[in-house]
Amino acid sequence: MKEVLVYGSSLPDAYHKALIELEQNGEVGDCQDWGCTQKEVSMTMVVEHPLEEPMISRLFIGGPAELEQYRLEMLDGILDFEIEKGNWKYTYHDRIKDQIPFVIEELKRSPSSRRAVITVRTPEDIGSEDPACMQHLQFFVRNKKLECKVLFRSNDACKASYMNAFAIIMLQKRIADALGLEMGTYSHRANSYHCYEKDFDMLKGYVKRIQEDDPEDITFEYEGDWEEIMRDARPGIMKQVEILKAQ
Repeated sequence: MKEVLVYGSSLPDAYHKALIELEQNGEVGDCQDWGCTQKEVSMTMVVEHPLEEPMISRLFIGGPAELEQYRLEMLDGILDFEIEKGNWKYTYHDRIKDQIPFVIEELKRSPSSRRAVITVRTPEDIGSEDPACMQHLQFFVRNKKLECKVLFRSNDACKASYMNAFAIIMLQKRIADALGLEMGTYSHRANSYHCYEKDFDMLKGYVKRIQEDDPEDITFEYEGDWEEIMRDARPGIMKQVEILKAQ
């Protein structure tokens, strides 16, 4: 499998470069678990300035409400109740929430620490039909800034990776704020960064837009734009959550 490393100043910059690399250099092979083929590389995507605007890519499945719901799921656990109801085996929030205080206290204790790790994979994933894709997160304080490095065993490039990265960057900011630090780099490693056969045309379409459109037509500002729209979507999201809880 080809190893790819891309750097981007902003999140969309790095994400768009990753999509181009997958389209142009991905190897097509069988994906037996899903009965199809896939295009795949091993990808490391480095975002040098995670909060740099424009922070929003237009090239992902969904809009402001979907992105806000995913952020709330990962950071605040709005769908953790699905575990208790037996509908889901896990959520990322449920697996990481009790480890975040340790990360903060560890980096307060020793800013040079290499121990500020959140483990997502558990023994329950062994033999599971739905093991966690994200494996671990590690945080470093370097040059008085908080850096975040994330490992995925598997990452759907077109349908998941942007939302994953956005939400984790929001978590990185939450931890940075708790430590009184500025944001450092965000590194997103996916051992299998892939696109399924049914989404090959989607990937091609995304790359065509990246290469041909004006960057302003495929990105949005977060602050002063999508942030407000996402905030306005919260009441509707929470109403749907209450309906799901009652079912």
